[in-house]
Amino acid sequence: MLIDSHNHIYSEKFDEDRDEVIQRALEAGVKEFYLPAIDSAYTQRMLDVEAKWPDVMRLMMGLHPTSVGENYREELAKVKEWIERRDFVAIGEIGTDLYWDKTFLKQQQEAFSIQIEWAIEKNWPIVIHTRDSFAETFEVVENHQGQNLGGIFHCFSGSLADAQRAIELGFKLGIGGVVTFKNGGIDKFLHEIDLKHIVLETDAPYLAPVPYRGKRNEPAYIPLIVEKLCAIYGKSAKEIAEMTTKNVRDVFGENFK
Repeated sequence: MLIDSHNHIYSEKFDEDRDEVIQRALEAGVKEFYLPAIDSAYTQRMLDVEAKWPDVMRLMMGLHPTSVGENYREELAKVKEWIERRDFVAIGEIGTDLYWDKTFLKQQQEAFSIQIEWAIEKNWPIVIHTRDSFAETFEVVENHQGQNLGGIFHCFSGSLADAQRAIELGFKLGIGGVVTFKNGGIDKFLHEIDLKHIVLETDAPYLAPVPYRGKRNEPAYIPLIVEKLCAIYGKSAKEIAEMTTKNVRDVFGENFK
């Protein structure tokens, strides 16, 4: 059994063939799909996918850092409303992103911190987005140390030191297509990170692994990530699948089956 711990299967990129994409993933051994939120514009899309595939879809709720703008307080209010209305597997994806725009860094950090507090109140994990902003992300997370906080650093692309720091804070590392890139970097040191700290993800439709790099990503490509991890860790596909599935369970628990 494989789990895609992070994908946007509700994206417009799948509107033409979503059912076929999900079926391909199921046939490839991917049996659960964890869907991070972006902002209120996508909430109904997530709910619709969950309604159609209730046995395999697991929803998160949160405000993505690149959606933090002038109206971020309104967006946060909608997140709060939803997490009071029903259960989600996590608060996510949340964090900071300085790749596209540095204008709203202060607001991103504020929104990040507020949502961490909500996760702590709910005893839910968080799923962190950080791009070109590890220092700014760690600054916020470390302000909440000692508060039973954990989760996943999604699409991990930092250094070995960043990885070790994240693990020390109680987080797993989400590993996806980047590990197959020649210039991705993380494949050079990942063997130094115990497999118990790794979960699989695609971030579909983004960051497709080799040999599909540059094309639309989909959850059925998880076995390509497993194949690369087999080479890095010197373990069988079965061992990688079993350990990473256990790791996802450790993060999200069994409450949402």
